[in-house]
Amino acid sequence: MTFRNLGLSSDLLRAVADQGYTEPTPIQQQAIPAILQGRDIFASAQTGTGKTAGFTLPLLHRLKTTNPTKSHRTPRALILTPTRELAAQVSDSVKTYGKYLPLRAAVVYGGVGIQPQIQTLSRGVDILVATPGRLLDHLEQKTLDLSQIEILVLDECDRMLDMGFIQAIRKILAALPRSRQTLMFSATFSKPIQQLANTLLKSPTLIEVAPRNAAAEQVEQVVHPVDRDRKRELLSYMIGTHNWQQVLVFTRTKHGANRLAEQLAKDGLKTAAIHGNKSQAARTRALNDFKQGKVRVLVATDVASRGLDIDQLPHVVNFELPNVPEDYVHRIGRTGRAGSEGRAVSLVCSDEHAFLKDIERLLNRTFSKDVIPGYEPTSPAQTKTDQPNSKQPNQHRRRTKPQTQSTPSRSKKPTSAGTRDRKQIRTA
Repeated sequence: MTFRNLGLSSDLLRAVADQGYTEPTPIQQQAIPAILQGRDIFASAQTGTGKTAGFTLPLLHRLKTTNPTKSHRTPRALILTPTRELAAQVSDSVKTYGKYLPLRAAVVYGGVGIQPQIQTLSRGVDILVATPGRLLDHLEQKTLDLSQIEILVLDECDRMLDMGFIQAIRKILAALPRSRQTLMFSATFSKPIQQLANTLLKSPTLIEVAPRNAAAEQVEQVVHPVDRDRKRELLSYMIGTHNWQQVLVFTRTKHGANRLAEQLAKDGLKTAAIHGNKSQAARTRALNDFKQGKVRVLVATDVASRGLDIDQLPHVVNFELPNVPEDYVHRIGRTGRAGSEGRAVSLVCSDEHAFLKDIERLLNRTFSKDVIPGYEPTSPAQTKTDQPNSKQPNQHRRRTKPQTQSTPSRSKKPTSAGTRDRKQIRTA
């Protein structure tokens, strides 16, 4: 199967070839023909499966081949995303694959000035990528007309519901024409998502390319029991000992992300933090520095668990487990993307056992516990649970640091996160 078999126009095939891609991923093989036929889509796919290109390519094809371009362009396609980062990523995908087409695209999200966006919209756009909050701002200010929308895409719609955007989505839907094609993409099939799909979609094509609520199979998942006050020390130790060069670390709170980033920096690790209190410019700069290797560790809250497009990210660390088990799936979906290998490490203290059980129940699996020598937990309950898997079960549990310095080794050369040549689109 190649992209030429999917019915895309020559201009789109040319853009795909420019990116070096030849084989569509499973989600692309199923979604592209159905979207080209004008059908509604209800797709469940893990991030990293190529779903962004899976809807971007056929959307561009339909806009080019259906109605002629108007002199004053009102948006014909609307793509809603939960976060600024994901909106920017989708917008880049639209521009990348639509570069040979006479279609205009724009992206609007909060955290930046609205006036430049108003000016862009006034010049006319065919495709609009937006976050719900900023899109409502434009509707309230009457700087945007959505009455001509032909295709609506709800990307990461489960995350939008988790973030409390359901009322905003309903207001936006009220501004759209009833006669349209609707595409819903979600990493999970929760009841609220199914209820939303029932109200929005007409005889949809159901696409499911991964087990429901399952983490990507190619991601190795490891749990390290450790006392809470030694988590940071253990994290620095692992990064230095294993010479990890690119690590995405998740915390539950913004304050916790800032504090951990400062502590890791004192350990000699180039670290940045990304969360909702950071300006969009700061978030974009931190992400770009991380992608380019200028920053070794990126500490993030769950605002970044969706929409971070990082090719072949080798390591994700749950410094703190999420209290919503589905967020664990979203977090580790940053690694092991589009067939590449990845590793998800969770540092679990005694008061997080309930969170761990919820995650295991969601994934229908039990994680083995790997106690790192020198970092054995002192909590009696945790010690009893994990001692059979400890490499040194009878060792006296000391609070001293191991012989290996926690500061990262600088003698080793950075290792490559992925060495195999892969020819599948890795977007989203």
